[in-house]
Amino acid sequence: MGRKTNVAITVGAASVAAWAASKVIAKQEPRTEKKALLFSEVAVLTDVQRHQDVAVNSLTAYTKIADLGVHGFAVDVRLTKDEEILLVPSQELVLPDEISDYTLDEIHVESSYDYDLDILNGDLSVVPLRELLEKFPQLLFVVSMSDCPATYEGSLIPSKLWRLLKETDATDRVVVTSHYDEQIDRFNLYAQNSVALGAGSEEIKKAYVAYTSKFGHLYRPNADLFCLPEKLGMFPLASEGFVRFLHDLNITVFYELDETDDLPKHTKLNVDGFITNHPTQLLTFFNGD
Repeated sequence: MGRKTNVAITVGAASVAAWAASKVIAKQEPRTEKKALLFSEVAVLTDVQRHQDVAVNSLTAYTKIADLGVHGFAVDVRLTKDEEILLVPSQELVLPDEISDYTLDEIHVESSYDYDLDILNGDLSVVPLRELLEKFPQLLFVVSMSDCPATYEGSLIPSKLWRLLKETDATDRVVVTSHYDEQIDRFNLYAQNSVALGAGSEEIKKAYVAYTSKFGHLYRPNADLFCLPEKLGMFPLASEGFVRFLHDLNITVFYELDETDDLPKHTKLNVDGFITNHPTQLLTFFNGD
């Protein structure tokens, strides 16, 4: 054998030895069980903000869908000018990045009249998160903080959300998440793992890389719930192996489903629930109606 071959064998052997040593030393640390995520059946949650069949963002819309028998809602929230936590309305009402320019009362007033404005258009209602939590105490809420952490509103919303959950006695029926992992970390500075946490985009990537690298035993999860799209960039997340990897860490897995044509195939992933804008079809499927 030549020198290059010997070097390659040596490096390979060292890598195998390092992997074996890490398996001996490292111990997986499953997440502590969270009451909010304990379901005896496959959970069906709805993102009403993307739902097509009802008046978007009105409390009536949430009531109609709750009456179908869904297990909860997935909602995006932002902070208003007067620091109220508001469900992100339809862009026909107010652009998401403009919410911080208005108080809650101003948005209510403007949405009650058909003003000819670029960002406000009447006849739609807005819903504060507090109102939703108080109206549906039996349901799970996956609450995603949408304000960028670099903004003033983004710096405030983690503490404001923690205070709201305490005031409404909702800490055991909410999962707090964000596209920005930093926001989840900020929220948990207040919650101290007393509230179920969702995985941000970087946490999902980190878990998937750990799973595919064969060094999954070194992965230390920071989330209790993964809401998986079919793909995250180039990563094909929807696989039985990845779901099983997360389950072994006591992580609940929901799948984000926009189309129901392949529902039987998706159920084979053995996920714990679905977030969908087609709740009727999923409830019919799982209830055997």
